[in-house]
Amino acid sequence: MSHSTRIETFGVEQIPDSQRNATPSDLFRLIFGGANTFATAVLGSFPVLFGLSFQAGVWAIVLGVAVGALILAPMGLFGVLNGTNNAVSSGAHFGVHGRIVGSFLSLLTAAAFFSLSVWSSGDALIGGAKRLIGLPETDLTLGLAYGLFALLVLIVCIYGFRFMLWVNKIAVWASSLLFLLGIVAFAGPFDPSYAGNLNMEQPGFWAAFIGAALLAMSNPVSFGAFLGDWSRYIPRHTPKRRTMLAVLAAQTGTLIPFMFGLCTATLVATQAPQYIEANNYVGGLLAISPTWFFLPVCLIAVIGGMSTGTTSLYGTGLDMSSLFPRLMSRAGATLLIGVAAIALIFVGRFAFNLVQSVSTFAVLIVTCTSPWMVIMILGLITRRGFYHPDDLQVFTRGEHGGRYWFQHGWNWRGLGAWIPSAAVGLCFVNLPGQFVGPLGELAGGIDVSLPITLGIATVLYISLLNLFPEPASVYGPAGPCWVRMKSNPTLPQHDARLADRLAVPSAEQAPCVQASASTMGAAP
Repeated sequence: MSHSTRIETFGVEQIPDSQRNATPSDLFRLIFGGANTFATAVLGSFPVLFGLSFQAGVWAIVLGVAVGALILAPMGLFGVLNGTNNAVSSGAHFGVHGRIVGSFLSLLTAAAFFSLSVWSSGDALIGGAKRLIGLPETDLTLGLAYGLFALLVLIVCIYGFRFMLWVNKIAVWASSLLFLLGIVAFAGPFDPSYAGNLNMEQPGFWAAFIGAALLAMSNPVSFGAFLGDWSRYIPRHTPKRRTMLAVLAAQTGTLIPFMFGLCTATLVATQAPQYIEANNYVGGLLAISPTWFFLPVCLIAVIGGMSTGTTSLYGTGLDMSSLFPRLMSRAGATLLIGVAAIALIFVGRFAFNLVQSVSTFAVLIVTCTSPWMVIMILGLITRRGFYHPDDLQVFTRGEHGGRYWFQHGWNWRGLGAWIPSAAVGLCFVNLPGQFVGPLGELAGGIDVSLPITLGIATVLYISLLNLFPEPASVYGPAGPCWVRMKSNPTLPQHDARLADRLAVPSAEQAPCVQASASTMGAAP
């Protein structure tokens, strides 16, 4: 049996060094392959659906992708340092039980983007078949397409990491070439002066602009909980800048499908405006496409949708298996989550407004996941990248105690920063006609949820770490950076047997200096 098609047996336990033979290039392929898809093109169409001009749409997309990529890049380091997924790694800052916050966020993200990939790909396949062979576009044909496509994605996820990597090696190049072929198909009628329905002087412009930027940002942010699923196979001695550059490069590459979606949406708005009015970008794209481009559109839908669906669903199955390690394997958890997600796909597609569902869910994910990521990154800096991977696995092994036990498995410093920041951020969300929080109108109708939630998370977390210092045992020999620490670790009485494993820095408080490459790493 090929190594790529052998079912993966690893769960969230630390990957042995002998099995960690992936590279940052592999990480690039998985991220880029998961985002270089028709689903991302659909997100790129939203500025036009919101009424923005082409130029305003470009700036909104570039701003969202850039901010999201900068926040995302450090999230690839946790898997390299700890050999496990990011939800488990978050136990270092939220407690080994508090890591369920990351598991919950990954579940929400997977449901949203798995659904988006299946919806967009199924719609494109049936729409193309309708134009080519006259296949009727009914709820039955759409449902069959969704079900078949979701089943294919589920099979790839069950096989695991190596099979996903093989699929994405094909998807990266195939999707890129097909999108570039789309430039040829639509270059003639494209007009970069498309003005949209809103200009900067109109009241709703900035609300639409920020909403479009947040949707673009949701794409890189959606990978935050999942990067460790793949980077855990990268050897821990790999230079950290290479891992972060791979993440940044992959997100920069996503501008290809984003711009394809934006450019073609302007054509749909001018040539078939009824589709924009009905929020049906996919149908409009097929209506204006030359006949010879139908097959490439279908290929983009299949290849890209497989890539997005697998990167979303795989991580959630992996994480759910870690929450119930004695009840289900990774493959079993993936199957369970996959079946539930497929049910959600049908309910969301046939019972609700698709565009409103996707845009609302994406913005809510950004609002809740961004502060979690900021707390993780600040924790990475204050710990100087020093972790004890074995103690992160306490919950998975059914044990108590260890360096990250804190208060009965919960670290209320991280939770105390995340809960208020996410809650207040949700109150400031403003998506007109979809979701407006109780404080959403305070900024004149502009959605300011992101800067508020990120600012609160930063201030609260650093303040809590200084007001209530963490035990010295969680830090490495160089001590903490930016924050104070307690001299003696505190362990539950019944886990005192773990005390001899603790390495405590001798200084009460180490000065904050630039960590060298030798000190930035996980404890052996």
